[in-house]
Amino acid sequence: MTPTYEGRPLPRPDEEVVDQGLGFDLGTLMSRRRTFRTFGLGVAALGIAACSSDSDTGSSPTSATSTTTAKATGEIPDETAGPYPGDGSNGPDVLERSGVVRGDIRTGFGDYSGTAEGVPMTLELTIQDLTKDGAPFAGVAVYVWHCTRDGEYSLYGEKIKDQNYLRGVQIADASGKVTFLSIFPACYSGRWPHIHFEVYPTEADITDATKAIATSQVALPKETCDKVYAQDGYRASVSNLAQVSLAKDNVFGDDSAAKQLATVTGDVTSGFKVSLTAGVDTTTKPTGGGVPPGGDGQPSGMPGGTPPGPPPGMTPSR
Repeated sequence: MTPTYEGRPLPRPDEEVVDQGLGFDLGTLMSRRRTFRTFGLGVAALGIAACSSDSDTGSSPTSATSTTTAKATGEIPDETAGPYPGDGSNGPDVLERSGVVRGDIRTGFGDYSGTAEGVPMTLELTIQDLTKDGAPFAGVAVYVWHCTRDGEYSLYGEKIKDQNYLRGVQIADASGKVTFLSIFPACYSGRWPHIHFEVYPTEADITDATKAIATSQVALPKETCDKVYAQDGYRASVSNLAQVSLAKDNVFGDDSAAKQLATVTGDVTSGFKVSLTAGVDTTTKPTGGGVPPGGDGQPSGMPGGTPPGPPPGMTPSR
């Protein structure tokens, strides 16, 4: 005799009840509670329950484990490169030196061997091509630079003219990401804590600052800054941060860094991960790169006016 279940012949007599096929399952499904009671938590029962739930609510299935990168909410604002870019547009040019393409920017390279001290920070930038509906901008070269925990920039600072750390280039991978290992920067007088970056079409273009397709800055959240600046070596940043705000910063103040405020995870012991998604539109004319009205703030040890000339061995300004 053909085996039956609830009076219905099993289409696959040699298989378990849960393996009788979708048609048999749907015929048996009288209610979600009955399905779970009869079939248990088998794969077929869970699949039917999910479909029934989506149909009941009018929603579509979603995955709780999705790791899709968030789409940029628009083009990253063009900003000043500041007076200490090190890209040849204002004195020293680190981008013409062999070894600048690197992931760990805590140490000097080439003729320099210094190391920048501070709370560990990993910077992850995801570059998206807005001309292709926010697709990953693979292959672009991203140049990153920022100040030390003392608020000085290498190649320019009075104490570190002979260093080139906290500067480096990475090439975006297939997902548009670049990652740098660095230290958390200081807050110097007159500016909100930030990280500079430039985006170039290819690695071959980095030796010409005029070829940058985007110049912008990453703003660092106050909550994280407060934690970092409580650590040894960052004492001056505490009072400097108390005197500035995102809303009044001469770079981020127009929209309080709406598209430039990083997401941060981690702690002062293991280090922080700073992440930002930046949309780049190559159909718009870049407007960043210069010093904004009122200046870019003067880090400690750096007088106002024209930055010092390049140290020996460095290319002069173009």
